[in-house]
Amino acid sequence: MDWLLDSNDPSVRYLTLTEVLGESPKSRAAQTAREAIPSGPRVRQLLEGQRHDCGFGVHPYAKWGGAFWRLVSLVDLAIPAAHPGAVRAAEHVLAWVHSSQHLRTIHTVEGRVRQHACQEGIPLGACCRLGMARDKRVRALVESLLRSQWPDGGWNCDPRPDTTHSSFHETVTPLWGLNEYARATGDEAAAEAAWRAAEFLLAHRLFRSHRTGRVIHDEWLKLHYPPYWHYDVLQGLRVLSGCGMAADLRAAEAVDLVEGKRGRDGRWRAGSRFWRPPGQKGSNVEVVDWGRRGPNELITVRALGVLRAAGRLEV
Repeated sequence: MDWLLDSNDPSVRYLTLTEVLGESPKSRAAQTAREAIPSGPRVRQLLEGQRHDCGFGVHPYAKWGGAFWRLVSLVDLAIPAAHPGAVRAAEHVLAWVHSSQHLRTIHTVEGRVRQHACQEGIPLGACCRLGMARDKRVRALVESLLRSQWPDGGWNCDPRPDTTHSSFHETVTPLWGLNEYARATGDEAAAEAAWRAAEFLLAHRLFRSHRTGRVIHDEWLKLHYPPYWHYDVLQGLRVLSGCGMAADLRAAEAVDLVEGKRGRDGRWRAGSRFWRPPGQKGSNVEVVDWGRRGPNELITVRALGVLRAAGRLEV
């Protein structure tokens, strides 16, 4: 706790106070940390180079320097609602996600809508965190997800007609977005859809086949930051924590797994990563170095927050 509270990143300090120690966001310590977040090192890097069109000189979905990915990172770092730079990034993303270019990628095959649902779920959750839940464009994202939810509670982009099982990758972020929208607006349809998506994860104990009980993918047992659109058990548990469902008995094995990855120093480390450090050439290059070796602040904050939500952490 002391290591996190001594971080030079006010986002880490704020998240530790509110998600781990359970302090009110209105407490003096939390407010002091949150007021400093816009000047924090990671937030400054994420907003650096923002242009007049609200983007960053690349396609909004360009990995990982486009506005889409910067936006979810800004929100994950608890940037204050209505922050001008974050809202401008959201505007850039909303323009793309409602464009004909994007809408052409959504198809219906054998009665099921096949779409990259993270492309709606991530901006939905981010916009709600920024105070934009009442925007008509945000509501349109909700309606798109409600129309495209599969019978098992999730979503999938796989166009093959014989694919009838939802994707974990495509379900975890719509679950987050719909839950954020339901909390912000009280919308019952969004809350119901979020509950169904949560039940999909829980029916699989977050990482096992519901038919055989086998681990679906070994990579899901590793911890990552940022996860972006990727699924792992920590990402699943964090989203379930926001729904108040991390203490569900069906999540207990996943919580055990995360708890078991805690180091002797009380901290957590990344198991693998989906990005390359700043300054390199090619694809998947980050604008922020999130930490490649040693203890990872943001994974540690997330893990401790999940343990608290699951009733495993006494503070």
